[in-house]
Amino acid sequence: MKDENYLLKGLTLPDGSKSDLEIRNGKISALATALSKGPDVTEIDLSGSVVLPGLVDLHTHLREPGKEDAETVLSGSMAAAKGGFVAVSAMANTSPVADTAGVVEQVYALGQSAGFVDVFPIGAVTQGLLGESLSEIGAMADSRARVRIFSDDGNCVFDPLVMRRALEYVKKFDGVIAQHAQEPRLTSGAQMNEGEVSSRLGLKGWPAVAEEAIIARDILIADHVKSRLHICHLTTAGGVELVRWAKARGIDVTAEVTPHHLLLTDERALSYDPIFKVNPPLRTQLDVEALREGLADGTIDIVATDHAPHPAEAKECEWQEAAFGMLGLESALAIVNQIMVSTGLMSWEAVAERMSYAPARIGRYAEHGQKIAIGSVANLTVINPTLSQRVDRDLVASRSRNTPFHGMDLQGVVTATFFRGLPTYLNGALSPVGVR
Repeated sequence: MKDENYLLKGLTLPDGSKSDLEIRNGKISALATALSKGPDVTEIDLSGSVVLPGLVDLHTHLREPGKEDAETVLSGSMAAAKGGFVAVSAMANTSPVADTAGVVEQVYALGQSAGFVDVFPIGAVTQGLLGESLSEIGAMADSRARVRIFSDDGNCVFDPLVMRRALEYVKKFDGVIAQHAQEPRLTSGAQMNEGEVSSRLGLKGWPAVAEEAIIARDILIADHVKSRLHICHLTTAGGVELVRWAKARGIDVTAEVTPHHLLLTDERALSYDPIFKVNPPLRTQLDVEALREGLADGTIDIVATDHAPHPAEAKECEWQEAAFGMLGLESALAIVNQIMVSTGLMSWEAVAERMSYAPARIGRYAEHGQKIAIGSVANLTVINPTLSQRVDRDLVASRSRNTPFHGMDLQGVVTATFFRGLPTYLNGALSPVGVR
């Protein structure tokens, strides 16, 4: 990879101060106003933009191996770079399932080959995601992929004894279990949030208690064994209160919220458009407000996309037959800007915490989540928060088109993504690191 040097002009740092930023040999070499361009430096005018530490997503479905008609590691990595991400965590519900060292090493190698972002595989908690026997957790942790997050996402680890054993096992190497909180006996055949809208539509409801019961149980188990627990895609006001209660007592639990659960409500289902069918389901406006408050006050640690691509035939059908899931990588930062930053609920420093520092800490991703400072690796995200852009599903980098935001005007446009000092996304163009 050829060394390239850059001078980024006219930036606003997360603390609100103005600065130019110079990149040399993959690291930040200077931070000051009115920096002068050297003869070996490419100057880029980014006036009006905010620079953030490169975004890290702890919840991404890249579908490869086995479901390449929906997404590949390459196409998903391109979508990530376009959305401002420099690292993504690939969920284990592939085919075959990522429950062995061989599969996670394959995903890791595909990410390195793609060259847009770091791809960190997440290992399955149980064999085949069946919730019965633990997977090769130790072998995956010791593999070249060095897995530290384990999740059966898409399925809940419903057996409390299996959950306890998993939490005890990952303590050996400082791992974390990321739980998809869904009591299966309360959600069998469920299609959307249980409430007024589901009753009007005649669709089987998915009660909030199905999520909250598992969160409460796992918080208590994690406290008992003194291990790390992470709650995936939190959606209910009650779930926020449970996490808040656990943190007040010093229990080692973290939680995430998705952009779509921060923005959309179950009333979208009134359209009967399966683009709004997602697991866990869109909830009520009261839940949305609680999620926003929880993210703002730090009860919810991170924003994670739960990017879930599907081929057209899986969504262009009757609601009951449609797949659960939405795209999320390319629109996440704009949504956070629009509903959290521009409204005054969060500062850019808080965005850096929720979308870079904290996810990197949870995943133990050493090169990521670094402060913007001289000597730091130049993993950077640049957004112009005042620009608006209409989401067009035909222009996404993902192989799939199932974005629920199609036709919406979102405030905030990612203008550049730098990965180890090189632009993987700049002025609308994608370019992988390593092929310059």
